[in-house]
Amino acid sequence: MLSRIARPLDSPSSLARFFQNASLLSQTISRPAAVSLNIPGILSGLWDSVLRAVPKKKTSHMKKRHRQMAGKALKDIKNLNTCSGCGQVKRAHVLCPHCVETHPVDIFSLAVTDKQILSASGSSALKVHSTTDSDFPLVQSIEGAHKVGCHHVVTNANGSRAVSVGFEGEIKIWSSNDGIWARDERIAVDSLASANIWAVALSEDGQYLAGASQDGHIKVWDLGANGEQIRDHETKGSFGICIDLSADGRFIASGHENGSVYIFSTETGRMPFSLSGLVKPIRAVAFSPGGKFLAAAGDSKVIVLYDTSSGEQVASLAGHSAWVLSLSWSYTGEYLLSGSFDGKVKVWSVDTRTCVATHSETEKAVWSVKWLSKVGRSAGFATAGANRSISFYREATGA
Repeated sequence: MLSRIARPLDSPSSLARFFQNASLLSQTISRPAAVSLNIPGILSGLWDSVLRAVPKKKTSHMKKRHRQMAGKALKDIKNLNTCSGCGQVKRAHVLCPHCVETHPVDIFSLAVTDKQILSASGSSALKVHSTTDSDFPLVQSIEGAHKVGCHHVVTNANGSRAVSVGFEGEIKIWSSNDGIWARDERIAVDSLASANIWAVALSEDGQYLAGASQDGHIKVWDLGANGEQIRDHETKGSFGICIDLSADGRFIASGHENGSVYIFSTETGRMPFSLSGLVKPIRAVAFSPGGKFLAAAGDSKVIVLYDTSSGEQVASLAGHSAWVLSLSWSYTGEYLLSGSFDGKVKVWSVDTRTCVATHSETEKAVWSVKWLSKVGRSAGFATAGANRSISFYREATGA
C-alpha cells in the first residue's frame, strides 16, 4: 500500500500539482477571505497596547472597610485652637464655622469699615464681624433690625454711621460707639419719601444719603439736618437697582432696570452728560477711589468702565458667564472686584484690563463683594451670597 501511494508522487506532474495546491492552501489560511480588520489610523498605534492590556486588580469594599477599622484611613486632628470670638473649638488657620455661618438665609449685602464688616440677609438680624482679628469673629448681632429681612446696608469711611434698607421699605440709620452699633433715633428720614427706595449710598463723612427708588427717582437727604431731603433727580421712571457716591462727593451714579446709567453732579443737581447703557438691567455701579472711573455691570455679563470727566466708555471687561451682581474697587484703584450669579468671583487689573484671578468655591450666587481695609502689606476682600456664609481672602489677588 505504501508503494502505491508513493508511486504517483514520484512523477513530476503530480509533484507540481501538490506544491501548487499547498501554496494556495497556505495563502488561504494566512489571509482568510471572510475576515477583514479595518483599523483607523488614529488607533493603529494603540492596537498592540489594547491587546496586551491586563485588567487591574480592584480593592474590594470589604478590604477598604477593614483598613478604615484598622485606623489606616483615619488621622487625628491635632491643629485645634479656640475661637477668639465665640470661644468654641475650631481648626487652626480656618475661619470659625460658628461665627461665619451666622445667617440662616442668603446674605445680600456687605458693608466695610476700617475695623469691621456688616452683613445683611433675608433674616431680621444684622451681623457685625471684626476684621482686625485673623479669625474674623462675630462681635455683634443686631436682632430685629428689619422684620422681613434687609437687602442693602452701607457705611461711611470711618465706620461711625451705617444705613440699612429692609424689604418692608423702611430706612434705618445706625451709629457706632466703640464698635457697638445702635439705632440713631435722632435722624428721621421721611417715611413717605423713602417708601420706594431700593438701593442706598452714603457719603464718606456720613452726612449725605442717596437712594434709588423703584419709580426711577434719585433722592438725596442731609443727615446732618435731621434727614431733610435736598435733591430729587428724575431718571425716566425706570427701576433704580443700584447707586453709588464718589469719594469726593462730586457725583452720584445710578444703574437701572432698562440698562441705563446716569451720573448727576451734586453741586449743580444736573446730569453733566449721558452715558451709553448696556441695554440689559444694571445691577452694580461703583466709582473708583479717585473718582476717575465709574464701573457698571449687570445682566449683560460685561463690566464697562466710563471716564467720569467725559462720560466716554474707556474699557469693557468680559469674562463672566452669568449676571454680574456686585462690584468693589481696591483702596488704590489698581484692582476691581466682581461677583456673579454663577458663584464666580474675579479680580481685574485696571491697568492691563485683564482678569488676574478667578475664584469659584461655590456654585451659588455671590450677591456682594467688598475689599477690606489694608492690614500690613497685604490687602484682602470678602464675599457673601446664597451659600449663607462670608468668605475672606487675604491676598490682593485672592490667592
